[in-house]
Amino acid sequence: MKFSSITVVTMLFLLNNCCHQWQHQQRSFAINVVRAFTTTTTTTTTSTIKTIAHNAAAKRLRWTIPAASSSLFSTTVDDSIKAEEIAAAAPLPPQKIPEMEEIVSLCKRRGIIFPSSEIYNGYAGFFDYGPLGSELKKNLKDAWWKHFVTQREDVVGLDSSIVHNPTTWKSSGHLDGFSDPMVDCKETKLRFRADQLFYAPIMLEDDDEKKILGYVCVQEGNDTEMLKAGKKQSKKLLKELDLKGSKISQPFEFQELIEATSDEMESIPSPASGKPTLTMPRDFNLMFETRVGAAVDNDNIAYLRPETAQGIFINFKNVLSSSRQKIPFGIAQMGKAFRNEITPRNFIFRSREFEQMEVEYFIPPGDDVWPAHHEAWIAASKDFLTNVIQLRQDLLGWDVHEGNKLAHYAQACTDVTFTFPFGTQELMGIAARGNYDLTQHTDGSGKSLEYYDEQTKERYIPHCIEPSLGVDRLLLAVICSAYAEDEIGGEKRNFLKFAPAIAPIKAVVLPLLKNKPQLVEVARDLFTKLQQRGYNVQYDAAGAIGRRYRRADEIGVPFAITIDFETVEDDAGVTIRDRDTTDQVRMPIDDVIPYLSKQIDGY
Repeated sequence: MKFSSITVVTMLFLLNNCCHQWQHQQRSFAINVVRAFTTTTTTTTTSTIKTIAHNAAAKRLRWTIPAASSSLFSTTVDDSIKAEEIAAAAPLPPQKIPEMEEIVSLCKRRGIIFPSSEIYNGYAGFFDYGPLGSELKKNLKDAWWKHFVTQREDVVGLDSSIVHNPTTWKSSGHLDGFSDPMVDCKETKLRFRADQLFYAPIMLEDDDEKKILGYVCVQEGNDTEMLKAGKKQSKKLLKELDLKGSKISQPFEFQELIEATSDEMESIPSPASGKPTLTMPRDFNLMFETRVGAAVDNDNIAYLRPETAQGIFINFKNVLSSSRQKIPFGIAQMGKAFRNEITPRNFIFRSREFEQMEVEYFIPPGDDVWPAHHEAWIAASKDFLTNVIQLRQDLLGWDVHEGNKLAHYAQACTDVTFTFPFGTQELMGIAARGNYDLTQHTDGSGKSLEYYDEQTKERYIPHCIEPSLGVDRLLLAVICSAYAEDEIGGEKRNFLKFAPAIAPIKAVVLPLLKNKPQLVEVARDLFTKLQQRGYNVQYDAAGAIGRRYRRADEIGVPFAITIDFETVEDDAGVTIRDRDTTDQVRMPIDDVIPYLSKQIDGY
């Protein structure tokens, strides 16, 4: 649709009259409309008016069109462009836990995580991080390093090799004991971790003798998923026993498959075949084996490290002598680790190649010493997860290990748990490991790893506290925690509520119109300055302003900076829109970097 010169003059006249009635913010909008029309030809198109109306909606103005002009605008501006016009900065509604399919789809669609080797149909247990994912991952690691190393005087860093002398793993116990219980399905040839399978007896509800008719066997998942799978298997069994329609005793009394007796294993069905075709559980070593050197024999077998901790222990003396640290002090390391998982599952939660962030904090021996240090590291970990990363506190929990849940060498261990879409699982562990590791490496290497305390004049092998966190699990928790939905002007909006400090893209710069050189020049200049400041920012000039906001919201961009006519002609500054509330503030362009620095970096 095009407008004649008479129509344009009429619109300008009406807008001029409106300027006398509207408040300052509404008047600014009218001025932008006038400027747009005066810089275009008399064949101004519908899309120009829609772009300007989007700008009004983005500012959430409650503007009223005079009756004389309402019919004119009704032919050019549809209701959808006013989406944010009526949006209020109200608190977000309580957020649900997203479905795993939603998370996986979002990660693939927006370049966060891809299946590895996808053009070759993928490779189970391995993933690639895309443009946004690699940036988010880097930001998480940087935040961890800053919190636990840079901002502390008593922790130093280390970056050890992925392949160690193989004797390292003999001394640490990994060669003999780093294994998971495994079962095979003899019919389908599929393998399962036995401690991730759960079985339960099936009994009729009205049977006083509680005779066991058979068993169900399901894979680990959330309560709803396990119950659904159990009901499906039990219905199949009742049908085979000609007991269709009978009610079974519920709820299912699930137990880990590793607790099953050999007699029970003969009746427990495989989740794959539905028949009792599972082998007895047996140990499966999780370390990836490789070879070093040209020869192919048993003398050059080595292993990819299954954890980063051992690299810290074998470098204890080197760090101690070169860093001038005194106990208590810690050594931090982040890096790749590899585990040949029997059944990698739940997206990046359990994969075969992953990254760890660990601290080994060395302390004096004594039962009266470690509890205070252990509690301090629990508090520091909670502070990091809730205040720095800003995970949803309603999804976090604490699991204190007791009795046989403790490793044989551990004095205490507390896990930080997170409620993922597939259930509540361990996110981070804070363990009091005693002096087991340094003792093992002292015995295995024949070299003393004792520490001489100049104050007490004692020699001892230090104990340690170990806070350990997986980067990939943390990234998945961050996405699940940040996933949010709300409604703007009756329209559903999905967005990622990343904390500004970890958001992969900090801000998006938006010139109101891409075909106005004066707007583009200012926008490009600001974009370049933000890049030079060290922020990963995005420039977007394509499409209506509302759609550009939605694109930025979906990938978690916390701030959208709009350059309009007031910016270039009145020196009125830019508008910065907040992702979560959609509120906007106008400020001088020179104040943008200090403002973002305060919001992102905290100073």
